[in-house]
Amino acid sequence: MTMTTSADADAVSRANHDRVSALDPVFGQMAGATVRHAWAVAELTDREKVFLCVVADVCQPSLGLPFELHVRAGLARGVSTADIRALLRLISYDSGYPAALAAVERLVEIEAALGIAAPEAEPLPVELLETGPDAAPSPLPAPIRAQLVELDAHFTEHFELQSRMRAVSGPGTLTVRERAFATMSVDVHYQTLEETFQAHVNRALGGGASEADVRAVLRFNAQFGVTRAWRAWKALNAHLAGLAATA
Repeated sequence: MTMTTSADADAVSRANHDRVSALDPVFGQMAGATVRHAWAVAELTDREKVFLCVVADVCQPSLGLPFELHVRAGLARGVSTADIRALLRLISYDSGYPAALAAVERLVEIEAALGIAAPEAEPLPVELLETGPDAAPSPLPAPIRAQLVELDAHFTEHFELQSRMRAVSGPGTLTVRERAFATMSVDVHYQTLEETFQAHVNRALGGGASEADVRAVLRFNAQFGVTRAWRAWKALNAHLAGLAATA
C-alpha cells in the first residue's frame, strides 16, 4: 500500500486549485476560499470529506473536472479507488443506478489515465439477489418496513432487495458512520428531508456519531449548494429537537 503524507495532500490541493484558477482566476479565488472553509470542519475525517465530495458529484451530477479533482484528492489522502467504488455501490439505490453507473464509468476512465488497476471484488451471494417467496429475510427495521408496506408491495420488495445488496457491498471498507453520512448527503442533494433523512440521521447517531458530527455533515455540504443546505438545516434541527423531547 502506498503511504500518503500531508505534504502529498497539500501538493494535490495546490495542483487542483491551479487547474481551476487556469479556467477563471476569480472563480479560482472564490472556490479556493470556499473549499478551505469547508475542509476546516473539524468533526469529519479527511476520508469522510472525500466521500461527501464524491456523493455530491454523483447527485449534482458533476462528473467531469470536479469528480476527477475529488478522486485525486482522495488518493492523496489514502482513499483508494476501491473505497470509492464501494461508496458508489452504497449510494446507488438512493442516487439511482443510472447516476451511480455514470460515476463508475468515469472512475474507470480516471483509473486508466492514472495507471491504476481496477480493483477485484467478490460477487454478491446469489441468495441476496432473489425477490418474492425465495427472498432472504427482510433486513429492514420493522417500523420502516411497516411504512413501506402501506405504500406498495412491489416497492417494498424493491426496497428490501436494495437493502440486502447494500448491506454486503461495503462492510470492511466503509464504516457505519461513513455509510450514514453518505446517505444523509444524498438526502440533502435531492431534498428528501423527511422519512429517509431522519432514518439516515438516526443511523449515524446509532453508529456512534455525535450530534456535532451530524451537524458537521451539513456544514461541509454547504459548499455544494447553500439553498439546499439551508432547508436541510431546518429539517435536521427539527428532528434533533424531536429526539431530545422524547429522550
